[in-house]
Parts: sequence; C-alpha cells; structure tokens
Amino acid sequence: MKTLVALALAAFIASPAVAANVTNADGDAHVLVVTENGEQSEVGVNPGQTVDICPNGCFVNMPNGDREALTGTETIEISGGKAVFK
Repeated sequence: MKTLVALALAAFIASPAVAANVTNADGDAHVLVVTENGEQSEVGVNPGQTVDICPNGCFVNMPNGDREALTGTETIEISGGKAVFK
C-alpha cells in the first residue's frame, strides 16, 4: 500500500503544471477578470506579453465582454480586442 501511495505521489509531483496561456497580440494592454474558486481577480496583459492563468479551471471575462469557461489547457491570443482560441 505504501508503494502505491508513493508512486501516485511521485506521478503527481512529476506531472507538469497546466494552465491556460493568454498572449496579447494587440498594441494596447488588456485586463482579464478571472473568477477561480469563487474568487475574482484582475489579470493585466501588456502588449506582447503571455500570461498563464486558471491552472484548475475558471471563468474569464475577456476584453470585449465575452465570458468564457476555461479548463486550464487553452491557448488564447487577444487580437483586435477579442479572444481567439488556438
């Protein structure tokens, strides 16, 4: 039993962290409103910057007002003030 627990723990620790990647391809900074585990926060994304958000899933209000549910595996580009899922 101890071996099984140790293997499960090792697999968990060795697995890479997953998060949604958001890249701002616009010339202006944008603010995303992220709701994760019932808590809301603002995430600024400067021009050309890439940020990782929502490793465990969340809801995000995009710059154009759209609200998206993320699982933490998405690659998103902000272009023209809109989120484009890649």
